[in-house]
Amino acid sequence: MRRHVMELAPGDRIESDIFNNNGVFVLKKGTVLSDESIVKLVQHSIDYVDVELSVTEEPSFTKEDKIELQFNDAIDAFESIFLEALATGKFDENDVDDLLSPLMQDLTSKKDVVSLLLMLDKKDNYTYNHSMQVGMLSYYIAIWLDYPHEEAYRAGKAGFLHDIGKCMIPPEILNKPAKLTEEEYEEIKRHTTYGHEIIRNSTKDEISALVAIQHHEREDGSGYPNGLTSSEIHPFAKITAVADVYSAMTSNRVYQNKQELITVLHELYRLSFGKFSPEPTQAFIRHMLPNFIGKRVRLSSGEFGSIVMTNPSDFFRPLVKTDTRFADLSRETHIDIQEVLV
Repeated sequence: MRRHVMELAPGDRIESDIFNNNGVFVLKKGTVLSDESIVKLVQHSIDYVDVELSVTEEPSFTKEDKIELQFNDAIDAFESIFLEALATGKFDENDVDDLLSPLMQDLTSKKDVVSLLLMLDKKDNYTYNHSMQVGMLSYYIAIWLDYPHEEAYRAGKAGFLHDIGKCMIPPEILNKPAKLTEEEYEEIKRHTTYGHEIIRNSTKDEISALVAIQHHEREDGSGYPNGLTSSEIHPFAKITAVADVYSAMTSNRVYQNKQELITVLHELYRLSFGKFSPEPTQAFIRHMLPNFIGKRVRLSSGEFGSIVMTNPSDFFRPLVKTDTRFADLSRETHIDIQEVLV
């Protein structure tokens, strides 16, 4: 069946060898098209090709449904842990491990982290949802840095508990939509020391306690509460710092609207030169970017499309296939991605 290149879809099969107008071989007969091969056809100015159309199978959502249910349970369970810490100044560590162990075991087989974040973004309560995201991202970053599973689990657990000290912050300050006063901001900053105390009262997990007090420290000494510099900050606190900021910037909060996922990656890249440790930050970016291939997006031009390729010249401005054209955002710099869609 003859099809215009804009009508092609991944899974379509080429029915004959394809050459460009200069006689250069492009794709062989029988090639099953991918987003990358469709882009290759566009790059060679090929308008029409003969293809056997793919047969779309009904997707199975069994694994995704299972993980979503686990996340829902985890967010509810964290609320209970949070409230227990508020009431008693401590929590039951067994509850945390019972919650996280099966979840993080399942995460090892789930490679599309962006889809997980988009799924979690549908949850309402920022404080509990944020802790779940930071735990998940900290686990993944540790894996991407080649920590063994046991150590990656400890990093994820520390990320999950990093904000437990916020249970001690008065709700009228924690949820204030307006700008905080200097005194209120100082109280917010105490969540790091509150968290350190709560974790030490609850467990023998010194690493999680360190991450709670250090996750707002920065490489150049500009963080809080102790103004530590790079060599003084625990590696897992550096990991959690990256996960914490990414989750916070891409989530809706009472005082700030969420920012677009790829734009925040670009901002993290900038901050990896001085503020954040470059190793976890750049490992995070390097492994996240391929997750955006195939994702639906809304552009500032009003167009909708799918990301088909990252640009080697600018990783943060990809090639997007809309309904009518290919938009190369590295060249069309007046157009931005406004939203990555579920």
